[in-house]
Amino acid sequence: MSKDTLSLPIDIFENDIAFNEIYPLKVRILANRHWTPIHITKIAVDFLGSNGGKVLDIGSGVGKFCLAGAYFSPNIEFTGVEQRQYLVEHALRAQRTLGLQNVSFIHGNFTQLNLRDYDHFYFFNSFYENIDDLDRIDQKIEYSEALFEYYVRYLYMALQQMPKGTKVATFHAFHGEIPIGYDLVGSHHNGDLNFWIKN
Repeated sequence: MSKDTLSLPIDIFENDIAFNEIYPLKVRILANRHWTPIHITKIAVDFLGSNGGKVLDIGSGVGKFCLAGAYFSPNIEFTGVEQRQYLVEHALRAQRTLGLQNVSFIHGNFTQLNLRDYDHFYFFNSFYENIDDLDRIDQKIEYSEALFEYYVRYLYMALQQMPKGTKVATFHAFHGEIPIGYDLVGSHHNGDLNFWIKN
């Protein structure tokens, strides 16, 4: 356990304000809009990790979902994939500070991965920035409506190829990414958080 870990507040995984303190200010100010709240993570990982396995967070940002998920569900291996290198670096620094072992981060586009390497998926509508020019994280990557449509179609096709029993948790998503053959088995927070299982 590192010296940084010993100095963390005891309630860091119970309180978003406390958890977000592990990031610099320029990251914290994006939290309410772009990073998954702790209470949502708890509910999502209870669903995704009921049987263990590997969970991929598509568009993981600074890693908050994966890090909190790894704490709450040590039997799950969490991986976050993120296009922005500097956000991955923030995630890796936070991982070192928290001392969590069952989590990793990949700098890249999710289309470069073989999704069959994972059992279940978390998706906090990371494609939406392509069609929302008012509240983007930054201007460091390419955005377009064509990219939005491509990513939605790609994820739809990839999920279609997954085996029976694959679970997907979506937060603030349009559901166009979820193919026929997945049953909606749970809905929380006025329909913002939804759970799907391939039948």
